[in-house]
Amino acid sequence: MNIAIIGCGFVADFYMQSLSRYPVLKLVAIHDRDGERLTQFSTRHGLDALRRGLDDILADRSIGMVLNLTNPDQHYTVSRAALEAGKHVYSEKPIAMSLADAEALTALAAERGLMMASAPCSLLGETAQALWRALRERKVGKVGLVYAELDDGLVHKMPYRKWLSDSGRPWPWKDEFEVGCTLEHAGYYVSWLTAFFGPAVSVSGLASTVYPDKETDGPLDRITPDFSCALIAFENGVVARLTCSIVAPHDQRLRFFGDTGVLETDHSWHYRQPVKIQRYLNIRRKMILHPIKEKVALADYPNPAKRQRGSHPMEFCRGPAEMAAAFEAGKPSPLPPDWCLHNNEVVLAIQQALEGGGHQPIKTRFQPLAPPAWAG
Repeated sequence: MNIAIIGCGFVADFYMQSLSRYPVLKLVAIHDRDGERLTQFSTRHGLDALRRGLDDILADRSIGMVLNLTNPDQHYTVSRAALEAGKHVYSEKPIAMSLADAEALTALAAERGLMMASAPCSLLGETAQALWRALRERKVGKVGLVYAELDDGLVHKMPYRKWLSDSGRPWPWKDEFEVGCTLEHAGYYVSWLTAFFGPAVSVSGLASTVYPDKETDGPLDRITPDFSCALIAFENGVVARLTCSIVAPHDQRLRFFGDTGVLETDHSWHYRQPVKIQRYLNIRRKMILHPIKEKVALADYPNPAKRQRGSHPMEFCRGPAEMAAAFEAGKPSPLPPDWCLHNNEVVLAIQQALEGGGHQPIKTRFQPLAPPAWAG
């Protein structure tokens, strides 16, 4: 499928690192409203011949999918334009900054018979699929409780001004701080949990801005939470506690507590992060965990090409590639739009608990997801 990249900033370089691994995707056009960003990106990747105007891209019927890698405030506008032009859309997270806009995009995609999904696509990674398989096989018995941590450290005190992408683009600190760590990162585990357990029915939580002053080089246009803690109740009875911050030290553990043991992984951003089981022992009528952890086998994704040395351990192009392959095979999207919309609503509910807390019902629902055949 011919694709176009709209938005050539920091994250676009991560997509380029894995693009060559997915021959189903053929990049034929790139665009960015910032001429400097476009030049840096096209020069670094040898794509000068693919530079095109936005209207030209939207009018080109040979382009089947747009990768919307713009900043979050532009996601709705660019995705809507692409859908109206008859193109499938894969957007960086979130789908939109409001639930109403996300719902409008989902409805438009359905009306036009188009696929639409948003990052992250890490559910299609080997780690997520190994966890899902272990849960289906009840490797730790009946799971009723999940602890998910997405703490990234005290980011505003880190040397983020020196963080550069492959094409030399600086880390977009203004977008990151104004959008907030919840909208930027909570989807990594929310998307896994909803796939594993089905729809969430409510979110209870608290979001707070622990450090309003991020000591930035320029003023921020809005202050957003740098910490959130949510209790997510699922339709099937499972409860998850999700903590997200750019305050506490780095911790991305994900633990599923069953009645015979604990299923866990340490990292959500690596597609082949080990998955382990620690079983309970009943010693002297006390339930303790066995000191030795068992490794869970990871299934191999059916793509023989090797990962580029030094590239990001997440395969950013796996999501759009699986969407394109599904469309060409006449199959449903592996990242269905109703599921993506549901995840967007859950994450927005957590974000909107700023300083007030409270209980928010989740109204969207989705059809159950099926794991890919390769995952076993």
